[in-house]
Amino acid sequence: MKILKTVTGLSAVIALSGCLETAGNVPNQKSFAEATQQNILVQTGQGGSVAYLQLLSQQFRDDVPTMINFDFNSTQLDGEARRILALQADWIKSHTTVMFRVYGHTDLVGSNAYNRRLGLRRARAAVNYLVSLGVPRNRLDAYSSLGETEPLINTPDRERLNRRTVTDVFGFAPNVTPSDFDGRRAYIVYGNYVTFGTEIDYKKWIPVPATGE
Repeated sequence: MKILKTVTGLSAVIALSGCLETAGNVPNQKSFAEATQQNILVQTGQGGSVAYLQLLSQQFRDDVPTMINFDFNSTQLDGEARRILALQADWIKSHTTVMFRVYGHTDLVGSNAYNRRLGLRRARAAVNYLVSLGVPRNRLDAYSSLGETEPLINTPDRERLNRRTVTDVFGFAPNVTPSDFDGRRAYIVYGNYVTFGTEIDYKKWIPVPATGE
């Protein structure tokens, strides 16, 4: 029972920590999709695999920068954006069980309709560059444009931090069965992650059915 409580607490901490991370006074740009992602998985019968995806999403965010930025009214990738996307590409290619989604954003200058189109073009620019680096296109779940609706800095002026794309784990890759990654598998992945590959006793991670207090 203690193991089960620890596991439940772990999932809650992971979800909460993603929401509370900050960069100075800037809200974290990496976690806005997590609630929607979890709802989709639960509604499609993949709820038992949510923990595995959450752990990989957290690992992705810890290992590589997930955000690139753009000049005003531009979709061009500068040198820093290309460097970050190269890091993302290497990580994505080495984690073949999951798919990724690229979210496009803009600042608040201009109409919402125009900014949604601009956000989509930015997401496409990032995806196309990832594909050029060898990421299979079917591992990138199309594109999503949030336009000006998710600003990091709430200002009507030009703000570079708001002009961005964010890449994150979204679901399972084609031909991967979600049920293969149940809670036990997620805990093993987490154990490897926090111990940096050192040997651990996986039997300690097997959840025990609750039988009461």
